[in-house]
Amino acid sequence: MDLFYDCCPIVAKERVHFHAFMNRVHKTIHDVKINTPKDPSQKFFDPIPPVADTILDRTWLLCFDEFQVTDIADAMILKRLFSELWQRGFIIVATSNRPPDELYKHGLQRSNFVPFIDVLKEYCDCVCLDSGIDYRRASRLAAGQLYFVGMERDTDEEMDKIFKKLASRETDNIRPRTLDIFGRRLEVAKTCGGVLDSQFEELCARPLGSGDYIVLSQVFHTVLIRNIPVFGMHQLGEARRFITMIDTFYDHKVRVVCSARAYPDQLFKFDSTSAAKESVTDQQRLLMDDLKITQNDPNASANVFTGMEEIFAVDRTISRLMEMQSEKYWQHREPSGP
Repeated sequence: MDLFYDCCPIVAKERVHFHAFMNRVHKTIHDVKINTPKDPSQKFFDPIPPVADTILDRTWLLCFDEFQVTDIADAMILKRLFSELWQRGFIIVATSNRPPDELYKHGLQRSNFVPFIDVLKEYCDCVCLDSGIDYRRASRLAAGQLYFVGMERDTDEEMDKIFKKLASRETDNIRPRTLDIFGRRLEVAKTCGGVLDSQFEELCARPLGSGDYIVLSQVFHTVLIRNIPVFGMHQLGEARRFITMIDTFYDHKVRVVCSARAYPDQLFKFDSTSAAKESVTDQQRLLMDDLKITQNDPNASANVFTGMEEIFAVDRTISRLMEMQSEKYWQHREPSGP
């Protein structure tokens, strides 16, 4: 994707991560609805055409990295928005770990999303580039010890040393920060300039989403993540946020230093077999009741209850964590200053 984008001579082009694009779409839809005068004679207002206008004013070639659909709100918007864009001559080039027929594979109410797949295949050619090699795991020069396993040493002491070294290069004091994210306040306890020193619970046990992680990526060039647990099915929500966070940090080339209970390839202790055996949690049962979903309903096997999408994404997350320790990756956002 980087090679294509860099070599393409088109001026009106944009390369963007799918999460960031959809966050912007949701915000634009909200703004359009707020700022458009209500017409009493109009029973239904369609915000999609003006949203498409906004996108086309900026670009007509969109390059998506990691095209994936895991959110029901995104799934419901995509067919209407992309159909509008494609009908106006818009071009999309995307990479994805899933072929079109498997998009939103374990999503709630997937039957409503399936028509989009036919539209996608009508306007886009699907080319398989899977070589069978994970190049992120290939042998590469490490940037130093950036991933500490709790059973091996006093990880807090090692993380403290790294934070002190990084903070010494910043022109700021060590202090808490409050970030404004779409009108919400996100408080982080320990920062210094472009460096964030955080506990895993601070970033993944709170109800944060891709929009929060995008803002963190824009504010901090380096993030220390302490005490990452080994994930089981009982920590599906935390695992989901962790995967989204690593995806977002990777796309924005955020440098990460981690302390964890296990090495990257041993962090996730769930698979399709264990997911099938696990009983529904109280929280999931409440959600099923709210949505009027019974145990025999096809929606009972949706990702929000089974974690199948997270199971699918595990290998990508592991390989990204490994690449994020390389010297080449670490140099992407080398901060300026002393």
